Amino acid sequence: MRAILLGTAGHVDHGKTSFIRALTGMDCDRLKEEKERGITIELGFAYLDLPDGQRLGIVDVPGHEKFVRNMVAGTAGMDLVAFIVAADEGIMPQTVEHFDICRLLGVRDGIIVLTKKDLVEPEWLEMVEEELHEFFADSFLADAPILAVDSITGQGVEAVREALAAKVMALPRSDEFGPFRIPVDRVFSMKGFGTVITGTSLNGRIETGADLTLYPGGLNAKIRGIQVHGQEEKVVEAGHRTAINLQGVEKEQINRGDMAASPGSMVAASIFDVEVQVLPAAAKPLKHRSQVRVHMGTREITGRVSLLQADALAPGEQGYAQLILQHRAVAWPDDRFVLRSYSPAATIAGGRILSVGPRKRRRLQEADRAQAAQALAVYASGEQEDILLELVEESGLQGLTMNQLAARSGIFGKRLQKILQHPVSTGALVIVESDTQRMLAAPVAQLLQERIVGILAEFHRDNPLKQGMGREELRSQIRPAVDARLLMQQLAVLAKKGDVVQEESVLRLSGHAVRLQVDEQAMEERLVALYREAGLTPPNLKDVLALFPDVPEKQSLQMIELLSSRGMLVRVSDALLFHASALTALEERLVAALREQGEIDAPRFKDLTGLTRKFSIPLLEYFDRIKLTLRVGDKRILRKG
Repeated sequence: MRAILLGTAGHVDHGKTSFIRALTGMDCDRLKEEKERGITIELGFAYLDLPDGQRLGIVDVPGHEKFVRNMVAGTAGMDLVAFIVAADEGIMPQTVEHFDICRLLGVRDGIIVLTKKDLVEPEWLEMVEEELHEFFADSFLADAPILAVDSITGQGVEAVREALAAKVMALPRSDEFGPFRIPVDRVFSMKGFGTVITGTSLNGRIETGADLTLYPGGLNAKIRGIQVHGQEEKVVEAGHRTAINLQGVEKEQINRGDMAASPGSMVAASIFDVEVQVLPAAAKPLKHRSQVRVHMGTREITGRVSLLQADALAPGEQGYAQLILQHRAVAWPDDRFVLRSYSPAATIAGGRILSVGPRKRRRLQEADRAQAAQALAVYASGEQEDILLELVEESGLQGLTMNQLAARSGIFGKRLQKILQHPVSTGALVIVESDTQRMLAAPVAQLLQERIVGILAEFHRDNPLKQGMGREELRSQIRPAVDARLLMQQLAVLAKKGDVVQEESVLRLSGHAVRLQVDEQAMEERLVALYREAGLTPPNLKDVLALFPDVPEKQSLQMIELLSSRGMLVRVSDALLFHASALTALEERLVAALREQGEIDAPRFKDLTGLTRKFSIPLLEYFDRIKLTLRVGDKRILRKG
């Protein structure tokens, strides 16, 4: 069962850590510097056992503006927020920024805690409560209880426990299946244990001994041990505050912000399609190509925002964009992110991931913007089947395997297979490889088939005397490039439809046949007679072409190739062709000689044929090439079989 995580938020020195100490008896400040300065710098962790036996995980975040990066990292996986406001100060700058961050990251419920109630008069406390009602109106905390506490004496803390228990009871609970993932917020080494990572598990469940991949680098490790809230466990589930002891990886190879996840479950990318929302209180519009600090999970990355529909988004506006990052990151669709201005750093916008690793979208032409908007609208609010179809179609001729589609969509296993049943059965998706379940969108497959037919038609126009086109030559002309397996699969489809004929490795349109004109028929007859009469001493190809000065060389070569394809002429070398009957007769003589003598060398072959080296050596090499003879040193023997 997925565990519930509570996080704090609020201005520096408003008593978040003291409140958690009063609530749980645990001190979240673990650093010497934190205790000396009296402020939280890094994330702190605690837990609260509720009356129904459930354990509520708690993340304490820093409130100082210099540590907003750490605060954002602490919100990863947060289900509830305890929004802390000091009664003696009320709403302060980081109150506003932390609230904006919570909204941008999709936190949906929580409570409001008024700390330091002992420092103010009742009338002042009522005034601050009224201020908070107005501040949180029309937000996810509009109906949240406002609970005043004194963290020193513990007054009001029991009411907070009861409110949290009620909130947890009301939250929807479900078993988490599918891949496991945990964003790393801390990495260290323990003597006798090795490398340890910590974080809040977001999805799935995993057990000791399982493999993990550390993204975006792709480093693999094995789980040696698991702790949940400081206790040894065999299994960890979503929502748990977790420490994982890893085997096979060094501390220096892992960074805060990495994502530890089930192998193959995520795709590292530097471009993400997103839906971005500019904060109403932002100081200025978010302009196209703005440099920003992007917070995803526990990671901060510098990047730029490429707006796809406008040159700027005004405060309060929403639109489609691409995040173009300096370094690769990982996410699943619907994951949230926060944007902060590069300098000075301030929270300005946020939103959700729509697709991972798309191509860089163009925005110069209206048609480009319309196409991008159409695709992103599907990702933003389409049905799951439509989203999967769009992902496969946008992958183009490369298509997507089942595993790739899962990692890009965040939909896995039987759930993914069930959704794909309909588009596969109706032909909207075409399976091009049964072993990997690689899929191609039907419109893309249709365009490829049309491109194949178009290339063959153009080839027939330019080469009317050729029977067809080589398969590899055809593949080399398809752009973007396709792999051999996909080409073979689509050629089989075209052959089944009767559009294309495959004769060994030569392809032609079904309606194509070589039809010779009167002058071409005369040329054919002359060439056949010339080579028949020449026997085993044919002229050089260059000399043959010179016999037809009025015929373009390309046409003459095509005629010779046509005669070769029909089996009338046989090419022995680049410059030498023989009439097929002459070679057949010679082959019979050679076989008879080898059966009688057992072997033959070049001088004896010359004696057998009466030919000079100009003809005898190419002929010997030809018989080796067609596997009639086998060369052993300077001699040839008859190949078995």
